[in-house]
Amino acid sequence: MRAVQVLGDTSSPEIVTTDSIPEPKPQGSEILIRVHAAGITGDEVFWPELYNCPTRIPGHEISGVISAFGPEYDGPLIINQDVFAFKSAGKGGQGQAEYVIGNANEVAHKPVSISHAQAAALPIPVLTAWEAIFDHGGGIKEAGTRILVTGASGAVGRFAVQIASSHGAYVIALASSRHHDTLKKLGAHEAIDYNTPRWESRVKDVTLVVDTAGGDILTKAWETISENGGTIVTVADPPPPWAFERCQAAESAKWPNVKYVYFIISSNAERLSKAAEMIDAGAITPLDVKSFPFREAEGAWSYARQRGRGHKVVIDFVG
Repeated sequence: MRAVQVLGDTSSPEIVTTDSIPEPKPQGSEILIRVHAAGITGDEVFWPELYNCPTRIPGHEISGVISAFGPEYDGPLIINQDVFAFKSAGKGGQGQAEYVIGNANEVAHKPVSISHAQAAALPIPVLTAWEAIFDHGGGIKEAGTRILVTGASGAVGRFAVQIASSHGAYVIALASSRHHDTLKKLGAHEAIDYNTPRWESRVKDVTLVVDTAGGDILTKAWETISENGGTIVTVADPPPPWAFERCQAAESAKWPNVKYVYFIISSNAERLSKAAEMIDAGAITPLDVKSFPFREAEGAWSYARQRGRGHKVVIDFVG
């Protein structure tokens, strides 16, 4: 089957295409998906897990059609059903191939109102935003809960704004001013330009910060937390020094009642299903995508690693 592969190592990765990878066979309760589109995460070529897999096939986000089941599968999905999936971050991806194996907690029914290319752009940012808010951030316990989203114009930030506002939160979006109108249409109640001097002094009584920016912006975000305490959840790349509990955050000495968390997302088919329902209901808006045919996979990867694209890059396996 056709697939994208990564040669070399993290210091000099090289994207190539091949048509000689054996098609996988589902075992046990596994699900075999014929991939229509696969998303690209540009930094994945620097993740060591990818190089531990013999096939070195990147890609964690896919959308396609169920082709077969393992003999022990007894779930609700059916053959020829349109699905999308997030392949676990700890297993080297394997998503950018014509056929991909998934498990029941990775695969969900695809939103019917969008294309496979749009669906393949969803899993990582949707699951990241959802997990940040509800698993690590304590959720939205009452209407009007004040949430600050940094890097709000990015993929994760856009979904954090939409998911939080749809659950009744008062959302403050931090992003360049050119994105403010869009973010307000997506549900942000306030939008602040991160170039504004002392922007953090304008934001008060926040109980949750969803940070995608890191660095100086993350440091300033501590000042926005309510006097009664709150939580800072970051998925910034590179991560802060305190990620993975390597040390205490220096800021915690001044703000001891602030919880701080860095995490890597987990597969969650139930949440993908909820996201699909929200998209089909018009409650959240999918990302803009730029699709490349498989034969142009190398170019797709080069483009995906550029900053400030404004849309997610996917590889089309059927076009």
